[in-house]
Amino acid sequence: MASERKISCPYHLSKNKMNKINVVFLDIGGVLLSDGWNHSSRMQAIEKYSLEPIQFQKDHSVAFPLFENGKLTLDQYLDSVVFSKARQFSKDDFKEFMFSKSTQLPEFLPWLVEWKHKHNIKIFSINNEGKEFNDYRIKQFNLHQCFDAFISSCEVGFSKPDPSIFKLALGIAQEEAQHCMYFDDRAIHVAIAKQMGINAYVHQDFKESKLILESIIKS
Repeated sequence: MASERKISCPYHLSKNKMNKINVVFLDIGGVLLSDGWNHSSRMQAIEKYSLEPIQFQKDHSVAFPLFENGKLTLDQYLDSVVFSKARQFSKDDFKEFMFSKSTQLPEFLPWLVEWKHKHNIKIFSINNEGKEFNDYRIKQFNLHQCFDAFISSCEVGFSKPDPSIFKLALGIAQEEAQHCMYFDDRAIHVAIAKQMGINAYVHQDFKESKLILESIIKS
């Protein structure tokens, strides 16, 4: 019988140092929620709506960064990528499909809300998201109960892994990097955050991230 995987805490700071973490930064997609409009969702859309795969992906690769950084609205993104020609389905129908791809991942969010309020920890998002998706996900999953503020690409005009978004987050939090912790499911984003001096970790699963977060609380 396979042995249960033992999770060891990679948080190697001393007890005194650990207690100096004042702010937690979190990605949202891939950590608390699904990655809404990701590759898998787009492949499903191509099949469901009989889109031209190569052209769709090419147009998406050009238009999506603009949408994500707040330079295109969702309607403008769709007009560029999907509705540049007549379709047998409506834009509202397609939007409904896109939003339906956002789901809550198991366990982490309800635990995090309880943990935050129990220990009075400040939590800020650092997330890449187009505005309409960002607004929908915050409201749909009641993310205000977890986050004190949202540093979202659509609002600030640049996205991870641009170091500027981490600099801005530190400025908004008014904390030094060494007193902050960050979780993201993408290693490149974690690498850049570490370069900024933030205690950053790749989110592997709920149990491991929970263990790291619990380690910053005084026993």
